[in-house]
Amino acid sequence: MPDRAPQPVERQLPTEEARDLVALVRDIVQREIAPRAAEQEDAGHFPREIFTLLSESGLLGLPYDSEFGGGDQPYEVYLQVLEELASARLTVGLGVSVHSLACHALAGYGTKEQQAEHLPAMLGGGLLGAYCLSEPSSGSDAASLRTKAVRDDGGTSRSSGAESGGDWVITGTKAWITHGGIADFYTVLARTGGEGARGITAFLVPGDAEGLSAAAPEKKMGMKGSPTAQLHFDGVRVPDARRIGEEGQGFAIALSALDSGRLGIAACAIGVAQAALDEALAYATGREQFGRPIADFQGLRFMLADMATQIEAGRALYLAAARLRDAGRPFSRQAAMAKLFCTDAAMKVTTDAVQVLGGYGYTADFPVERFMREAKVLQIVEGTNQIQRMVIARHLAGPETR
Repeated sequence: MPDRAPQPVERQLPTEEARDLVALVRDIVQREIAPRAAEQEDAGHFPREIFTLLSESGLLGLPYDSEFGGGDQPYEVYLQVLEELASARLTVGLGVSVHSLACHALAGYGTKEQQAEHLPAMLGGGLLGAYCLSEPSSGSDAASLRTKAVRDDGGTSRSSGAESGGDWVITGTKAWITHGGIADFYTVLARTGGEGARGITAFLVPGDAEGLSAAAPEKKMGMKGSPTAQLHFDGVRVPDARRIGEEGQGFAIALSALDSGRLGIAACAIGVAQAALDEALAYATGREQFGRPIADFQGLRFMLADMATQIEAGRALYLAAARLRDAGRPFSRQAAMAKLFCTDAAMKVTTDAVQVLGGYGYTADFPVERFMREAKVLQIVEGTNQIQRMVIARHLAGPETR
C-alpha cells in the first residue's frame, strides 16, 4: 500500500510565538517521540529522557508565569501543544498534563516565598511531578479521603534536617497515581480536620521523602509506558513551609486543579483520535478491494467523515473552554463538557479506526489497536464521564435534592 503522510492540523494560534512553539513541538515529535512510541509502549518503557528534553525546551511549564520559569502561554496554546504530544504518544501528552496539574496548587495558591523556592525547578529544572488525590476507597468521592496529616510541633524535620516547630506527619495510601514511584515531587491532599471537604489540606511532598514508598505499577490495558501506582505514606514528615494554601482549603484547590486538568485530558483525547483518523485514512486510501481503494466505498467514506467531524467538534469545544479560562471567566461546566465529549469521541473514533482496518486493525502491527486501548482510560481519569455528567447537570439544574 502507498504511504499517505498525515497532514498537520491547521491550527488557529493567537501569536507568532505560539506558531513557533507548535512548530518546535512537531519537530520534537517527529524526531524523538513518534519513531519509538510503539516499541517503547510495548516494552513498558517510560521515556524520562523525553520529559527532560521537554523541560529543557521550555515545554513543561507553558501555562505558568515566566517569573518562575514558566512559558506565559494561554491555555488555548498549551492545550494544542498537549494535543500534538498525545497524537504521537499518549504517555507523553498525558504525562505533561499530569505534571501541569501537580504544579497548579503551588502556582495558584502558594506564597511568593514558596513559589520562588520551588517553582523554577518544577517548571523548567527537569523535575517531574504527580498529583495525589484518589485513594483505594475514594475515587469519585474524593471528599471522603482518609490519608491524614497530623501536626507535630516538637519534631525535627527529616526532610529539611532542621528544627521546624511545625511539621506535619502524613500517613495513608494514595491510589492510581500517574508517575507514582518515579516523580520528583507530589502534590498531596490529606485530611487535617474533620470529615468532608472542609477538612482537607494540600502539601508539596518531595519524591525522596523518608517513609514514602510506591507499590508495583498497575498492569493496565493501555498506556503501559506510563507507571500508575499506589503510594504509601508511612509517617512522612514535611515542614509546614510545604503546606499549600490555608488549612482546610485543600479540596477547593483540588477542584480548581481538576477543572484545568479536565481540559488537558480533553486535548489529549483529541490527539489520540486525530492519530487514529490519520491511520485510518492512510489505510483506506491505500488498500484496494474489488479493483479500487476502499475509501471509494460510501459506507467507509461516511465513517471517515463522522470521525473527522467528531474530532473537529471536540477540538472546538476544548478551545472554547480554554478561552473562557484565559479570559478569567468561569469555565467549570465547559471543562466538564469538553472532557466528556472529547473522551467519548476518542473512544468512538479509535473503535471505528480499528473497524476501517478490519483484521489488520486488531493486530499490533498497526497502532490503531493501541489507540483504542489508550482512549478507554481517558473516559475514566480526572473524574469519570459519569461524574462529568453530574457536574454539568448541577450547573444546569442545581444540586440534587434528597
